[in-house]
Amino acid sequence: MATRAEPANDIAIVAFGETAVGLRTGRSSYDLAAEVVEEILTATGLDLGDIDGLSVGETMSETSNPFWAIYMCEQLGLSPTWLQLNGLGGASTIGGVTRAAAAIRDGQCNTVLVLASDAQSSSPPTEYGAHRPEFQYPTGLKGPVGSFGLLTRRYMHQYGNPDQALAKLAVTQRRHALLNPNGCEKLRKPITEQDYLDSKMVSEPLRMLDSVMVCDGANGLLVTSTDNARKLDLDVIAYPTGYGELTNVNGRQQLPDITETGFTVAGPRALRQAGLTPDDIRMLHLYDDFLIALLLTIEQVGFCPTGDGVKFVLDTDFGYDGELPLNTSGGQISAGQPGLAGGGLNAVEAVRQLAGQAGERQDTNTNEPSATRSNGAPDPKDESTTSNAATAGTAPNSPVSTVPEPGADTASSPTTWSRSVHWPREEPPGKTTLEETHRTRTRSPQPTIFQ
Repeated sequence: MATRAEPANDIAIVAFGETAVGLRTGRSSYDLAAEVVEEILTATGLDLGDIDGLSVGETMSETSNPFWAIYMCEQLGLSPTWLQLNGLGGASTIGGVTRAAAAIRDGQCNTVLVLASDAQSSSPPTEYGAHRPEFQYPTGLKGPVGSFGLLTRRYMHQYGNPDQALAKLAVTQRRHALLNPNGCEKLRKPITEQDYLDSKMVSEPLRMLDSVMVCDGANGLLVTSTDNARKLDLDVIAYPTGYGELTNVNGRQQLPDITETGFTVAGPRALRQAGLTPDDIRMLHLYDDFLIALLLTIEQVGFCPTGDGVKFVLDTDFGYDGELPLNTSGGQISAGQPGLAGGGLNAVEAVRQLAGQAGERQDTNTNEPSATRSNGAPDPKDESTTSNAATAGTAPNSPVSTVPEPGADTASSPTTWSRSVHWPREEPPGKTTLEETHRTRTRSPQPTIFQ
């Protein structure tokens, strides 16, 4: 991928929307998506006709539907001139933002809704197929829990027991989830590190509190050009300025290290494109279907050397009010995983923080220049790995501005998707913002988020 000399500032994220995450809601993915669209239209004052592009992620609940994206247009009343169906699992939202930017620059459309919606807990189980029935099922390896158990065991063998660090991460994210009104109600209970250590083993050494709870939910981002944002009188929240992606890391190796992910390539690439280093990052929003994924992402993006993740976690305050806030919505682990819309959950929270609309869990360290969000973890469900990462914030003086993930091979043929995005935030000159007209809030100077 080519690297730009300076981060671009011609594409903007101007709105976000999210449903509450719920367990067995009985709602459809279409119904959940409609709620997100309504929230975005209400926030921006736009009409459906102003949205002429749609990027929608694949789902667990609609996997058998080959016309999923087209039906979504029909259900929402959209008539896009550009339509993208992203089969990148939890990485689809970040990938969708980048693909939307390309479509806007190419003149295919002007304003794109990047949408993720899934009702997995209200739908029948999905069969992945491929090599799983022949090579995995006979061994008893049938789902993500088994694969992540193997991954965690391998990490322990190579670098030592991570239990204390994972316990700290579990407690930190649950604390954040308790401040998130959109979090799954069943998970709204405080936990201690001892609660984590005492939770039952589900695939030794993996515990129940290492894992996500599959739920229903939807989320979305509205992407347009900076010029169009001005024309539509929209407040600009963030600017995508760096991106990295890698699929099928070590795919030609016969016996790859299952703890090595595409974040080793995509994370540094995105940071370079944004002109940042890990030290510049102010906040982390990392994909967290299993806690070990957080540890791998932190190491392989470059926040600490490989194998030193435990020490880094124990030495760092990840609270929303700490030195390096992590998954301030509670992440998927503690807010719930809305199926394949789970990656969008963390992306929307990153943008929400940049907008200063996170309520009680708003980042309070307003003097720091940057923030970070990461996404991804090996997916035991199809024994492959997907990784993604992104950065967001405001570049100084700018007028505008891996960890494996579920759904990848971790056994004999790992697959890794990695991506990163840098999102700075700054209002165009002379712009009247939504905050000025509808609410009063404190702005963080030049925040940067890595996702």
